[in-house]
Amino acid sequence: MSTLKKILLALLVFLLLVGLFLWWALRGPEAELTIDETSGTDPILAEPNPENIPTLGVVEVANWADGEAPQPDEGLVVNRFADGLEHPRIVYAMPNGDILVTLTNRPESELSGGAITNFVAGLLFERAGAAAPSPDQLVLLRDGDGDGAADERHVLRDDLMSPSGIAWRDGNLYIANHNALLRFDYEEGAKRLEGEPEKLLDLPSAGNHWMRNILFGADGTKLYVAVGSASNIGEGGMAQEEGRAAIHELDLESGASRIYGAGMRNPNGLAINPWTGELWTTVNERDQLGPDLVPDYMTNVPIGVHYGWPWVYYNDVFDDRVEDRMPQFLTEYTRTPEYALGAHVAALGLVFTQEGARMGEGLGQGAFVARHGSWNRRPPSGYDVVYVAFDERGNPQGKPIPVLTGFLQGDIAKGRPTWLAWDATGALLVSDDVGNIIWRVTAPGAKGAAAPVRNRGKSLPPQRNLDGDPSRAFDDPPESMMEMMSGSQRGAAQP
Repeated sequence: MSTLKKILLALLVFLLLVGLFLWWALRGPEAELTIDETSGTDPILAEPNPENIPTLGVVEVANWADGEAPQPDEGLVVNRFADGLEHPRIVYAMPNGDILVTLTNRPESELSGGAITNFVAGLLFERAGAAAPSPDQLVLLRDGDGDGAADERHVLRDDLMSPSGIAWRDGNLYIANHNALLRFDYEEGAKRLEGEPEKLLDLPSAGNHWMRNILFGADGTKLYVAVGSASNIGEGGMAQEEGRAAIHELDLESGASRIYGAGMRNPNGLAINPWTGELWTTVNERDQLGPDLVPDYMTNVPIGVHYGWPWVYYNDVFDDRVEDRMPQFLTEYTRTPEYALGAHVAALGLVFTQEGARMGEGLGQGAFVARHGSWNRRPPSGYDVVYVAFDERGNPQGKPIPVLTGFLQGDIAKGRPTWLAWDATGALLVSDDVGNIIWRVTAPGAKGAAAPVRNRGKSLPPQRNLDGDPSRAFDDPPESMMEMMSGSQRGAAQP
């Protein structure tokens, strides 16, 4: 047999084995729980079912036809704000009404897990419409005539490196590449972003999670940067996870930075809860524990918090697959997420209701979340935008309410909702990185939402003496503290 025939035969056998593997993987176990059952403030946590090879549930993608659109909830309408974009991800509304968008995709890099993982990942990215090279552009969209659709489009910059996060303040535009946080001089309305940027912070590059969202703190002196992990559960060793699975805080005045919150496998959307002033984020949890584990979530991020990744999830559930040694006393301070968004939904964009938002009375006090869609669950989960109601004290409640659906049609994905932002009219903008469209959702005739009322109560008195076990301090608190807490709750509940 000639050498060429041997090569062709080996290639044929290899392709056959790959085909058999994909056929087997696509026939993986089906979920036993509904997405609602793995959502909310008290989600059901199934028994783990570890998978050496992940179940594949990647759906094929197809373009939206002319006139097609996702399905809005009753009372809402949707239109195309801008289309023909190339993989739009982060959407950011400028004070003057201009909309900035990063056209971006993952950088060329290997994933944690070795050659086989990278080969399979390449097949998955191709099937899911995420294999195209990164456009690396920052684009300005402008609705000059106010009809709800952009009539101007300008490329501000085209030499970025898998850019994602955007923030602007006082003539400075901040852009997060996958490996660095940059600052440009930029005046509102300019149609080109000129000049060389100043690098403010090196960031861990690429990894399995490459997006780097950014957000200003309430007083504008701090900038928060979300950095996802390089792996699923640290299988490449925790040394490569340094600075990852965390939210960084950068002091813009001093240039000092620190880890603000950790133990979050892939934090994405960042937003300030308007009722409490706290930083909140969406987080994509770990894979390969079965189709019903682990729920993605959104939660507050107090300073110094740890959410357990990779050793534990949901406060105290151990992941026995993790090989690296767990830090001492980790479960003594690991925090439970505030609200589950469903297993494998890939929660990304997050915005809270703000003054002037026009989504109708039933959607007037809460958070909106873009669920990008699963790749390893049967049946698929996510592929929608949902609303989560919050009470007057700033706590989530109930189950997610679908606001924009129809991205998934049978076994075909027409799009994948990615990021959210409010435009100047109070409409919700939704980027669709597979459909290459930015959708605009609003409730015709609805009044703008009232400004959220900040929950302000008296601080608890300081504990002057450390008596007994600090973790049991609130089991039998002193009467003076109970009176203070009761008064704070009564005051917080009043508008």
